[in-house]
Amino acid sequence: MTSCFHRLAAGAVADRTICIRPPPRAADVSRLPRDFAEQRREIGLRSRPPKTEKHLRAVEAVRAGGAWERSDDAEGEKVVACSYAIGDQRAAAAEERIELEAAESGNRAVEVAVAAAVTVVMGVGNRVLYKLALVPLKRYPFFLAQLATFGYVIVYFSILYIRYHAGIVTDEMLSMPKGPFLAVGLLEALGAATGMAAGAILSGASIPVLSQTFLVWQILLSVIFLGKRYRVNQLLGCFLVAIGVIITVASGSSAGHSLKEAGIFWSVLMIISFLLQAADTVVKEVIFRDAARQLKGNSVDLFVVNSFGSAFQALFICLLLPFLSKLWGIPFSQLPSYLKDGAACFLNIGRLSSGCDGAPLLPLLFVIVNMGYNISLLHLLKISSAVVSSLASTFSVPMSVYLFTLPLPYLGIASSLPRGFVAGAIVLVMGLLIYAWTPQLGSSNAS
Repeated sequence: MTSCFHRLAAGAVADRTICIRPPPRAADVSRLPRDFAEQRREIGLRSRPPKTEKHLRAVEAVRAGGAWERSDDAEGEKVVACSYAIGDQRAAAAEERIELEAAESGNRAVEVAVAAAVTVVMGVGNRVLYKLALVPLKRYPFFLAQLATFGYVIVYFSILYIRYHAGIVTDEMLSMPKGPFLAVGLLEALGAATGMAAGAILSGASIPVLSQTFLVWQILLSVIFLGKRYRVNQLLGCFLVAIGVIITVASGSSAGHSLKEAGIFWSVLMIISFLLQAADTVVKEVIFRDAARQLKGNSVDLFVVNSFGSAFQALFICLLLPFLSKLWGIPFSQLPSYLKDGAACFLNIGRLSSGCDGAPLLPLLFVIVNMGYNISLLHLLKISSAVVSSLASTFSVPMSVYLFTLPLPYLGIASSLPRGFVAGAIVLVMGLLIYAWTPQLGSSNAS
């Protein structure tokens, strides 16, 4: 039975009829289908089972494994197994990541060791061949220096052109800011100028002693401008390397006496020269670091740095030619004729070829090896740091001293081995080993 009534709304034009259906009687309910309860079983409420001891253990296992699922008694063991599987997967992934990092670190260490060994060999060859190249060009050392400086620009840009068309060098690399390359060229030119000025006054025995300040400058500049932190063993190793070189080279010589005779000014000027050279290597390391950010993780090609750095160096050398020629005792007005005579001696032709035996082979060998040495040194700096490249270069000094004691061609009578050579070499090797030693709890920010 249905009841209806009318409701009038204020201002309404028409009324609305509302009907109310009363609840069904028991007789109506009894007429529901027999399988109604079976059809609606899925909406029934399931009561939560009591938390038995097995269930609590399952929940605790899930919490420990990092998952959170509710389970009844029948599913408890499945949850525990699932949680342990998740934990095992995470542990396996972490272990695999650690193994990959260890493998990469090992590969990087091997790469650095090989690059350092190549740098040492090239450094020894560079020092020996420089002395051999000066045998035919003993009257034209300034010509040899300029031949190397301007010859590098031609060779480096030729290699850069080939690598660009091969797709190794990209437009993004070539469009990098040229300010850092300008700084590299300026520092190299000033370092060469100050070194030539001081080297003309200081004796040959005192220069290797003062050159050990190069490593000190590199450490200081790396801390200031690169934010590096060095462990105690690394600082001790660098100190021992410098002491070893001083003992090896200066033992038995009058280095201290020659420094006193030359005066403090020229010694300080040589130290400033090594400061400029150390700043040059740090700027190059900054270039490689910034390139990784500018090129979105990619590294700039070595010949981009070498080419533009050498070009700016040649530019500043041209500006400094009047000053440099005066340091070598060549009036600037006579510089063109001097370079012409040096070229004739280098080619070993003409009336000036007497006394130029060994040219052009020995000077060319020096230029080629010196170029390879610069490339290997820059590659080592790129994959490691400026300090590691400096250590490799320093290690070549005592090896060169030993080679000069052998009967090399064109050098005449071999020099004698310094008295403290063995002791200095032992100290130097100990310094390298201490520097390379990595404590288990070492700082991760150390270089």
